[in-house]
Amino acid sequence: MRLVFMGTSEFAVPALQGLIKNGNTVLAAVTKPDRPRGRGGRTYPTPVKDIALNNGIPVVETKKIREPESIKQVEELNPDLIVVVSFGQIIPSELLYFPKFGCINLHPSLLPLYRGPAPMQRALMAGETKTGVTTMFLDEGLDTGDIIFQREISIPENCDYGELEQVLSQAGAELMVETVDAIAGQQVSRRVQENEKATYAPLITIEDEKIDWSWPAARIHNQIRGLSPFPGAYAALANTRFKIYRTRVIKDKVKGEPGEIKEITKDGMSIVTGAGVLEILEVQREGKKRMSCSNFIQGIRIKAGDRLD
Repeated sequence: MRLVFMGTSEFAVPALQGLIKNGNTVLAAVTKPDRPRGRGGRTYPTPVKDIALNNGIPVVETKKIREPESIKQVEELNPDLIVVVSFGQIIPSELLYFPKFGCINLHPSLLPLYRGPAPMQRALMAGETKTGVTTMFLDEGLDTGDIIFQREISIPENCDYGELEQVLSQAGAELMVETVDAIAGQQVSRRVQENEKATYAPLITIEDEKIDWSWPAARIHNQIRGLSPFPGAYAALANTRFKIYRTRVIKDKVKGEPGEIKEITKDGMSIVTGAGVLEILEVQREGKKRMSCSNFIQGIRIKAGDRLD
């Protein structure tokens, strides 16, 4: 298959690698421009650009795929198919229907559930026990196109966002290779999404990151899983703000105010919530590296009865 691949993040890398390995002709990889990272301000290529260059694939960098010049660059390649995986931009209608076989996308949820930009985080935050990956034809809507294939994936009990992303990235890559093969063999049927069953997964906001200790312990635990390792859920203790990355739910019935430290444990500290107790196991202070909660509390004065904000 002669295709153009559009992608940016690490999530897209296994799909690109799989399509290359499977013998497809990748005419170009379209991705975002290099960006500065770290304190030194040095610019780095996107993960997709790295893989493309290492495989001798031309790279088209664009801040806005909707710009006429970017559209022209893709049209001149005359692909039979455009494959989009974690690109981070909306594909203009000029490109959606230009290729012979259209434009397809990999979405990390079982559509029509969790349409939108943050399906993995939102599924974890909601306490889902299963999710999946979907390949679909793109249309002008937001994740509303016809479904091609889907694969269901069970979510392990304490799986966090970073771990789930790796699992779905690999599963999605396999499904995308299967999808492109089916399209090439003209063995694809399209299934219209049931819009009445759709749910939405909006971008993560600052408000999503703040822990509310009046919530049940299980809900806070899921919030932390969904935001780990990035951007991280946070709390504050004695004017020290810190992010929490790993916790354990304890179903004890205890007296105390939400946010109150019930006890200092060998692994960290246990906190009273709106329902149950949450033991904090791994944290990160501002400007510091991630550390065990037991190491964290050695560096500050803290005792049972103190309160987290």
